[in-house]
Amino acid sequence: MSAAKGRIRVGVGGWTFEPWRNNFYPAGLPHAQELHYASRHLTAIEVNGTYYSTFKPPTFRKWHDDTPDDFMFSLKASRFSTNRKQLATAGDSIRRFIDSGIGELGNKLGPIVWQFMPTKTFDPEDLAGFLELLPKKEGSRLLRHVLEVRHESFRTPEYLALARKHKVATVFTDSPKFPSFADLTADFVYARLMNSDAEQASGYAPKALDGWADAAAEWSRGSAPASLPHVGEPKPDGTTPRDVFIYFINGAKEKAPAAAGALIERLG
Repeated sequence: MSAAKGRIRVGVGGWTFEPWRNNFYPAGLPHAQELHYASRHLTAIEVNGTYYSTFKPPTFRKWHDDTPDDFMFSLKASRFSTNRKQLATAGDSIRRFIDSGIGELGNKLGPIVWQFMPTKTFDPEDLAGFLELLPKKEGSRLLRHVLEVRHESFRTPEYLALARKHKVATVFTDSPKFPSFADLTADFVYARLMNSDAEQASGYAPKALDGWADAAAEWSRGSAPASLPHVGEPKPDGTTPRDVFIYFINGAKEKAPAAAGALIERLG
């Protein structure tokens, strides 16, 4: 009997990007139909606009209605929640973001990404206070939270223990600009791949895409891929299936849809 697996979703950041027109999008496709098209060729999209601006319930409802039943959105949480000296004071900003209407996405609401500035260092007490503020539910829907930590001080077992205690995931990235580790800290995995290459037809070399497909499959079985960097020892027990979210972000962004499509093809 094959091991149980979680669902693997693959996508890009946003859907409005001029170089994708007449490239990923068919020539002449109306801009208003881009989400409809993208959501039928990808399995998830990460929304960056929610980091900068507050959206209203009708917008989230429209996104829900424009996409297939099994599609999911990841949302970047408001920068006002994370770009502050003391994270533990973010309660009001967190609540405003959660109450902005994200519940209108229903079962298409995926993980919420809390991105820290590269200068934000690991302060165990302050981070613990912040994690206590993250709501577990929005209405009847359980929320999934993921932290994008961008300072080397987070590469410590003490951070991992705190993230696991609160069941929040940690972004894995292939970017050399930020610390990254594939240690499992939640019941799902979240990867942001930032090294696409304009010289490669699919953004990444075929061998690299094969490697990401293998890593995604390991993660989905509940294993921590030993081929990726860790803070602690990899524990590939494979006993708890995990959902996996992989987004192709930045780098040669014009290649992101091709990279996502190539990975989806490999994953079957």
